[in-house]
Amino acid sequence: MSEPVASGRQPSRLYAVTGAGPVGWTVAEQLAAAGNRVRILTRSGSGPTHPLVEKLSIDVSEPDRLGEAFHGAAAVFHCIHASRYDADVWARELPGTEQNVLAAAGAAGAVVVFPESLYSYSAPERPMTEEGPREAQGGKRGIRTALLKARAASATDTVSVVASDFFGPRVRGAHSGERMVKPVVAGKSLMVIGRADQPHSFTYVPDLAAAMIAAADRPQVWNRVWHAPTGPALTQREIAGAFATAAGARAPRVTAVPGWALRTMGVFSADMRELAETLYQFQRPFVMESAASQAALGLAPTPLHEAAAATVAWWGDGEQ
Repeated sequence: MSEPVASGRQPSRLYAVTGAGPVGWTVAEQLAAAGNRVRILTRSGSGPTHPLVEKLSIDVSEPDRLGEAFHGAAAVFHCIHASRYDADVWARELPGTEQNVLAAAGAAGAVVVFPESLYSYSAPERPMTEEGPREAQGGKRGIRTALLKARAASATDTVSVVASDFFGPRVRGAHSGERMVKPVVAGKSLMVIGRADQPHSFTYVPDLAAAMIAAADRPQVWNRVWHAPTGPALTQREIAGAFATAAGARAPRVTAVPGWALRTMGVFSADMRELAETLYQFQRPFVMESAASQAALGLAPTPLHEAAAATVAWWGDGEQ
């Protein structure tokens, strides 16, 4: 495989990234910006355009080519998710793909770094820490629990970096993605699920990427779960207001779809049923703490006004 080299310098290390969604793309961008070589694996061959980024068209559900792709990599950042937001699809696609990546990375001597969610946390009614219980069962929550247990049982070194709901450049299909940013920037009213006035943690994707990269380079933090640097919890109304301020727009009128209405819609819509499974995250406080991880990784969350401004700027630039 070719190994692109920046003009006038020799890059320090090689890393592999699977997936070019908002997390994989941002990880690849940050690695390349620091002078590292990156191989990014996607079905389509997509990814950031950079002299240090090699884009490979590889389906990680088919393991034959992974050994060659991971050869020489110091770490593999596994940022591919399922093809649909559906528990059955998750159960069908995610475990096998992770096992393929773990086996190939282990043979290559690379640690695997995973972005992870809060779905497995089984006591979300209190602030969630790295030491909190992760034993949730059933549906998508149970699948995340099983994936974490499989990583812990693997002979390959791993790190799982947990984030709460994403926001930031390239984030589209999230609660604080295009369904929120687009109407707010346009000065329109906004509809959210659950309640608009409950504290909820939101993680800026570049902060998650930075934490994953920092964890990959610190063997002393491997084989456990860490939290991405995440600022103080915000209500959905507050984060929408931050986007409005960044855009120079008026504060949006925010209304909420109550849980009973979402569950009723779920009778007729599979997508609504899947969404209703996570209503608990938006009907009462859903708070993640990251102080321990910030200390271990030497990082801090990006200030909200900066993160909101970068998010709005990306949308204003035409979704680069």
